[in-house]
Amino acid sequence: MTVQNNTLQNDTVLEHAGGSGNQYGLQSPRAQQLLQAARDMGPALRMRRDKAKADARVPDETVREMRDAGFFKILQPEQWGGYAMDPQVFYAVGLEVAKHCPSTAWILGVIAVHNWQLAVFDDQAAQDVWADDPSVLISSSYAPVGKVKVVDGGFELSGRWSFSSGCEHCQWVFLGAVVPTPEAPFDMANYRTFLVPISDYEIVHNWDVVGLQGTGSHDIVVDGAFVPEHRTHKSMDGFLCDNPGNAVNDAPLYRMPFMQVFVRAVCTATLGALDGALQAFIEVAKTRQVGPNKMSDDPFARVLAAEVKAEFEEMKLTMIRNFDAMMACCRSGEPIPIDDRIRYRYDSAVVADRCLALSSKMLKAAGSGGIRGDSELLGYHLDILASQAHVANHSTPFAMNMGSVMFGNQNMDYAL
Repeated sequence: MTVQNNTLQNDTVLEHAGGSGNQYGLQSPRAQQLLQAARDMGPALRMRRDKAKADARVPDETVREMRDAGFFKILQPEQWGGYAMDPQVFYAVGLEVAKHCPSTAWILGVIAVHNWQLAVFDDQAAQDVWADDPSVLISSSYAPVGKVKVVDGGFELSGRWSFSSGCEHCQWVFLGAVVPTPEAPFDMANYRTFLVPISDYEIVHNWDVVGLQGTGSHDIVVDGAFVPEHRTHKSMDGFLCDNPGNAVNDAPLYRMPFMQVFVRAVCTATLGALDGALQAFIEVAKTRQVGPNKMSDDPFARVLAAEVKAEFEEMKLTMIRNFDAMMACCRSGEPIPIDDRIRYRYDSAVVADRCLALSSKMLKAAGSGGIRGDSELLGYHLDILASQAHVANHSTPFAMNMGSVMFGNQNMDYAL
C-alpha cells in the first residue's frame, strides 16, 4: 500500500508531541488553527520570496498577514491580547513558514519572541510599548557593543549595533550592553537588554549579504538616549528564571530561561529551510537526467533523500522533546537541571551545522543545475549558510562547555 498523505503524518507527530493535553499545547484547537494558517500562507510566501530578496525586506503584506493570523500573539501575555501558548506551538508555526521562505520565518522568530521577553521586563515596560496598541513589534540586536553611562533614574545609551532583523517593521528595539561598575568596567554578569523607542534610534540601511536577504537586518544607531531602569532586563535574571515581570506574568511559560526560548528562533528558521531544500532537491531529481536515467531512479539520490528526511525529523523532535521537558519543570515549579540546560543549548546550536552539511550534500548531488542563479536549492543553501553567522548557531563554545562539564568541571556559560 502506498502512503501519500505525508503532511498528515508529520502533523500528527506535531499534534501529539509536547501537547501535554493543555489548551496551550500542540494538541489544542488554537494550535491547529495557527498551523493551518501557516500552511495556507505557503504559496504566497513562495511567490514573494524574490521580492523580499530584492528589497532586503519581507513585504509589508506578509507581516500584516502574519499579524492577522495571530502569529505574533503566540508567546504574548494574555493581558495584552496574546495567547501565551507553549513554545512548541510557536516553533511549529515557524518551521512551516521557513520551508516556504526562510527570511520570513527568521523575522517572525526573532520579532515575535520579543513579545515573550517583554513579558519578563518590569511591567511598566510593557505598558510603555503596548498601552495604545498591543500589536506594536520590537526588533533587536543583542551584541554587547553599547556604551552605558549610569544616570539618575536609569542609563544613557550610545552605540551602533548590527543585524537588527525586521527592524523596518518595528517601533521599538532591544539592544545589548554591559553596565560598567567601578570594580568591573566590562563584566558580562552585568549584561542587560535595553528597550529603546524608534524616536531614539536611526536605522542605517546596509544589509547586503549572500543569504537571508529578506530579513532586512540593518544597523541601529543610538546617540545618548535615556533608558529608564524599568526598560532594562538583566541577563542574570533571565538565567535564574526570576524576572521583574513575573510579578504580573506568572504563568509557567514566563519561567523559562531566556536563552532557551530565544535561540530556537534562529535554529528553527534554519531547520525549516532544510525542509524546503529537501523538497527542492526532490523536484530536481524528478527531471534531471543522470546518464540514461532520471536522478530520482539513482540509488544514491534516494538514499540521500532518506538521510535528510530522517535527520530533519530527528532534529525537529529533539527540539520538541527539550521544550516538553523544560515546560514540565516550569509547570511543576521545579528548576530545570543545569546539565539538561547545557545539553539543550548545544542541541539547538548544532542544528545549523547539521543542516548546512545536509544541504551541501544535496547541492552536490544536484550537479550543475544546482548552482544556477535561479536554483531554489541554491537559495535555500545560501539561507542556511547565512544562518550560521548568528552567534546562537555557533556550536563550538557550547560543545566545549558541555564536554568540560561532562569531565567534572563547573559550568562556565550563563547563556543557557
